[in-house]
Amino acid sequence: MYNPLKITLPIEFSFQENLRYLQRNDKECMFEVYGEVVRKVIPIPPSFPLVEISCQEQLLSVQILYSTVPCSSKDYEAIIHYIREWFDLDTDLLPFYKMAKKDSLLCSAVQDYYGLRTIGIPDLFEAISWGILGQQINLSFAYTLKKNLVEKYGNCVTWNNRHYWLFPDASTIANLSIEDLMPLKLTTKKCEYLLLAAQLIATGKLSKNTLKQMVSLKKAEQQLTSIRGIGPWTANYVLMRCLRYPDAFPIADVGLHNAIKYITKADRKPTKEEILVYAKDWRGFESYATFYLWRYLY
Repeated sequence: MYNPLKITLPIEFSFQENLRYLQRNDKECMFEVYGEVVRKVIPIPPSFPLVEISCQEQLLSVQILYSTVPCSSKDYEAIIHYIREWFDLDTDLLPFYKMAKKDSLLCSAVQDYYGLRTIGIPDLFEAISWGILGQQINLSFAYTLKKNLVEKYGNCVTWNNRHYWLFPDASTIANLSIEDLMPLKLTTKKCEYLLLAAQLIATGKLSKNTLKQMVSLKKAEQQLTSIRGIGPWTANYVLMRCLRYPDAFPIADVGLHNAIKYITKADRKPTKEEILVYAKDWRGFESYATFYLWRYLY
């Protein structure tokens, strides 16, 4: 048995609020919330450690339950890095909270959901895939599509007779065909988009590092939207959840529109122009503002 790894938490962090986000859909297949802990396989080859994450005061305790080969000190560092990125622990929320407390749409959200973090999707292919799968369908069906894809082409770690899944890597999907993917209930277009994204990442033509090095959000967005099947919504979703651009803003998101309608008690969804007026003080915080508004939907 490995000794637990410890991660110091910022004051502006609530494990309970983040657990509620992780539990928002029972079809989630990339991790398991079990009582007051989260279990997840961390995609670190060759050990692929299955970890159990719990919280004790201002510390995350990370217990390695199983690994395919013994974990090294390098693995420990990689586990901590992955979890810090997953829970966005290195972002200072104080400036966002200071702004949001004065904002008509956000003031209640930051009070009611204090300590919520933008839970990330550290792997670029997984983030793009989730964006593509979720296009123009409801969230529940998007989870069904992800589960179908993961359980067909992903690998898993088995522990105590339960399967813990890893998202399929880009090279695996790049070698498939449309005919391979269509039985998963994907449309032909989504099959094409997934295959293209997988091929670009597998060949190194698209990478997380390249996108991170872009001089601005606009340049990174343009790089993504130049890829067939990735529009502004998907691009900004990826830039928000994977690349951590604080000003990423999926302004066309239906959930964002529904949340604003709910808060304002309007009889219709807001227009883009109206959202831009609401968001005039969010500059540099659009990503977190969106994530907190989404919280009203679950």
